[in-house]
Amino acid sequence: MIYDSLDDLAPALPHGPLMGLDLGTATIGVAISDGLRSVATPVETIKRKKFGLDAAHLLDLLTKRGIAAIILGLPRNMDGSEGPRCQSTRAFARNLEKLTETPITFWDERLSTVAAERALLEADTSRKRRAEVIDHVAASYILQGALDRLGHIKRADP
Repeated sequence: MIYDSLDDLAPALPHGPLMGLDLGTATIGVAISDGLRSVATPVETIKRKKFGLDAAHLLDLLTKRGIAAIILGLPRNMDGSEGPRCQSTRAFARNLEKLTETPITFWDERLSTVAAERALLEADTSRKRRAEVIDHVAASYILQGALDRLGHIKRADP
């Protein structure tokens, strides 16, 4: 099932780690949280091929890691509007929803890649290494933002 927002998903969220995805045209960055949902860890970057192959890889990760939900980075424009990349991300979610019962929601990913790039530069990561890891580091920024928000949603409830 696809939820429009993390706030909508939170009441129905089963226990277990979450998966964050940074969808690009050529790659998919993957990050996974710990079971307590406090820390997002970059896992891998999948080189995109066909949807079926990409989905099979993701579904394998879902099963092996016991993932409770998927958080897809939604690449909104800086003014908050949705452009073609958002439409593509929503289409990916609709196609993935047909293959799994795992809940899916979206997280505003504006500037996540910029933040990931800055962190890698501060860590003095080589240009070649940055290119290899930027997508799954960006996925971890997306997922960490969602985890932080979930913590606030839970604290807000009595």
